[in-house]
Amino acid sequence: MATFHVLQEGPVNALALNRDNTQVAIGGRNVFKVYTIEEDKFREVCNLRASKHLNLSFSCNDVSWSWTDDHYLATAATNGHVCVWNLTKMGKAMQEQDYQEHKRTVNKVNFHASEPNRLISGSQDGTMRYFDIRVKNAVAIFYSNTESVRDVQFSPHNPYTFAAVSENGSVQLWDVRRSDKCQQQFAAHSGPIFACDWHPENTWLATASRDKTIKVWDLTSKLTLEYTIHTIASIGHVKWRPQRRFHIASCALVVDCSINIWDVRRPYIPYAAFNEHKDTPSGVAWKEDPHVFLSSGRDSTLYQHSFDYASRPAKKANPQGVSLNNRGEILYAHKTNVSTLVKAPVGIIRKTSTTQSPDLFHLASSLMHQFTLSNENKCESEIFIGLAKNYILSGRSLSEMCEHNSAVANKYGKNQISVVWKIMKTMYGEEYLQTSSNNNNREDIISHNNMGLDHSNENDQRSRGGDTPAAQFSDETENEDQVDHIAIYNNGFPTYLNIRTGLPKGDFSFGENELDMELDGIMTDFQSGYRNFVTPQQDFVLPNEAFHIRHEIRNRSPPPDKFPNNFPPVMSDDQNIPFEEQPNNLLTVSCLPKMPLWDPSSIVLDALKHHAMLGDVQTAACVLIVLGDQRKCLNDLDESTQEHWLLGYIELLSRFQLWNIATQIIKLSWIPAVEQLNQQSTRFNTNCSKCSKALQRIGWLCDRCHSSQYASCSVCHQVVKGLYAWCQGCSHGGHLLHMKQWFAVNKMCPTGCRHLCEYK
Repeated sequence: MATFHVLQEGPVNALALNRDNTQVAIGGRNVFKVYTIEEDKFREVCNLRASKHLNLSFSCNDVSWSWTDDHYLATAATNGHVCVWNLTKMGKAMQEQDYQEHKRTVNKVNFHASEPNRLISGSQDGTMRYFDIRVKNAVAIFYSNTESVRDVQFSPHNPYTFAAVSENGSVQLWDVRRSDKCQQQFAAHSGPIFACDWHPENTWLATASRDKTIKVWDLTSKLTLEYTIHTIASIGHVKWRPQRRFHIASCALVVDCSINIWDVRRPYIPYAAFNEHKDTPSGVAWKEDPHVFLSSGRDSTLYQHSFDYASRPAKKANPQGVSLNNRGEILYAHKTNVSTLVKAPVGIIRKTSTTQSPDLFHLASSLMHQFTLSNENKCESEIFIGLAKNYILSGRSLSEMCEHNSAVANKYGKNQISVVWKIMKTMYGEEYLQTSSNNNNREDIISHNNMGLDHSNENDQRSRGGDTPAAQFSDETENEDQVDHIAIYNNGFPTYLNIRTGLPKGDFSFGENELDMELDGIMTDFQSGYRNFVTPQQDFVLPNEAFHIRHEIRNRSPPPDKFPNNFPPVMSDDQNIPFEEQPNNLLTVSCLPKMPLWDPSSIVLDALKHHAMLGDVQTAACVLIVLGDQRKCLNDLDESTQEHWLLGYIELLSRFQLWNIATQIIKLSWIPAVEQLNQQSTRFNTNCSKCSKALQRIGWLCDRCHSSQYASCSVCHQVVKGLYAWCQGCSHGGHLLHMKQWFAVNKMCPTGCRHLCEYK
C-alpha cells in the first residue's frame, strides 16, 4: 500500500478514525475537516469550519469519534468547551451539544467503547467530567487534585474504569460510579505525563512523559512496571499497534519529527521509524491492518503510512560495544556470524536473537566478554575513596596541606603521588615565598646580578684621595644590615665577599661554616633566580683600560719636513687628547648577560598531565585546588583542561556516592562552568496533601484550602519539626526515621490512601 498525504491550512492537533476505518476527522486551531480514505488519496467530505457561525468552539485540541455511531464527533476546544457534533445535520445544527463546564482549556475527550452516549473529558483545570450527550449537563465530576489532566482513556477491559494522567507525574484509576475518590493512584514519572493508552489485549497501561520515557504498567492485581522505553525527546502521544502485542507507536513533542514504532522488549532503539513529517507529529491512529496507520502533524499535513516504506534503525545498529564500571570491570561485545554455533567458553555470555520473523527485530548475534579485576586491583577503588576522604584542600597553608596530603598518599602506598605533593611544597611553599618577598623589598641590594662596576681602578681612587673599596664598603654598609655580598676590585676584576664571613665567595674555607656558606649562596641564588623576576640592570661602561700601561706610549710619527707639502698632518680634537683619557668604545658594554631564569611550571604541568593521562584525575584536580593563586604560574594549562579534570573528578566522586566531597570540589572551583553545578535543580516545592497544590510559602499552610493539618507525621501524627520525608505521588510524609521504619516492612502509604510510595 502506498504512502500519501494531504496539506492543510494550518497545523493539525489531533485526528480520529471512525468505526470501520473508512473516514478520518482532523482538528486544529484553524482546521476541522472530515476525509474519506481512498486507495491512494484523501477525499474531503466535510469542512466544519465552512460555517458562517465560527467561534472558539471550532478550534480543537482533540477529536474523538464515537465507537458505535459514525454520526457523532466530540471535540475539546481551547476555550474550555466540550462540543458534540452530528454529521447528519447541516449548518449551525451540527453542533448538538456545547458543554461549558470546564474553567480552562480541555486537553482530551474520549468516547466510551460500549456506551454510545457516554463521553469523558480532561481539562487544564484539574477536573474530569463525565457526560451523557443526551443531556445538557455533566453526569459526574472527578477532581484529580492536580494542576491539570493531560489525558483520559476508558479501559477496554472494564466498562466502569478509566485512567487519567496529570502534570505532577501521577496516574489515577477511577470508577465512573464513584466520583468522590479514585481507585488507585501512583507516581509513574518524574515529570509531567502527556499521554496514556490501554493495551487492547493485556491489562497494560502505557504512559508517556516529559522525562523522555515510555513506561508500561501491569495493572492486573499488583502494580508492576513491566517495561521502560528511553527516547531522545519528550513524548506527547502513544498508541499500541493492533495484533502486535509488544509494539507501540510514539510521537515526540519537540526535536524529533519521526514517528517511532517500538518493541517494548528492545527499549533503546526503535523497531521502525517513519520520517515523512517535517515538523513534530501530533497524533497516530491505527487501521485494522497493523501495517497501515495515519498521522497528523504540526507541519499542516495528514499522512497515511505503510510499513513497506519504513526505515529500520535496528539494521543500522552497531552490534559491538564496550562498557566500564566504577570498579574497573569491563564488558566487551563483538559481532559474530549468526550461522556459526560455537560453545561459549567460561566467562563469555552469548547474546543471540532467536526469532527470524521479518516482522520482528533484525537478526543479530554477538559475544559478550566480561573482564573482572583481581583482588589487588579491587583495592584501587578503596584507595581512591580513602584519598578523597583524607585529603585537605583548603583551610590551611599550602605547605601544611602538601605535607598532610603527601603523608596520606604515602599511607595508602601511593609513593609517586606522595613525591608530587612534596615537590609542590618545595616549589610553592610559603617559607620560600616569604624569603623571596623580603629580597624583593630591599632597595639597595648588592649582588653579582645587579651591581654596577666602577669606572676607575684602585690606583685612580687612591690618587684622588678616595678610600679603598674596603673602606668605602665600611662606610656604605654602616646602615645596611641586610646586605649579604659585596664586590671589590682586584686589578680591575670584581671579587665577591660574603659579609657574614668576610671570605671571598668560592674560595676554599676549612671549618664549621664551610657548608653553611655554600648553602647560603645556593639558596639565595635559587630564590632570586626562579621565584622572582630580576630587576632591570643598569647600563655600565668598563674602565678605559682593563690592564695597567707598562710604559708610556709615544708618538712616533715622521718629522714635519718629511711630508711633501711640509705641513704636518692635522689632528682632530680627539687626537689631541692623551691616550689614557680617550674613551674606548670597543670596551663599552651596555648590559651583562642575565642569568637564565628556571621556571618549574613546565615540569609541574607535565607531571599533572602524566597523572591525568593515566586516569588519575584525582591527583591533577587536587593539586590544582591546593595551589590556589599559584595556578597562574602554569601558563600553558588552558582553562578547558582544568575544567575537564575537575568535572572528571566530580563524576568519579558521584559514582562512589561521595556527595559531600563532590560539593566541596564545586565550592573550591574557580571555573564558572563548575561553580554553577550547585546552582542547578536546587529548588522543589512540596504539595498540600489535601488538594495537591504546590506550597509556595514557607511552612505547611496551603494557599488554596488554607489547611496545615498535613504537617504532621503520617505514622505518629505529631507535628514534624526536623527532617521531613515526603512522597511526590500522594504528598504524605512524616519523620524520616518513622518513614524508614514503616517502609522497611510496608509498601503502601501509612495514611491508608492506597498509594504505592517509592521510598529508597
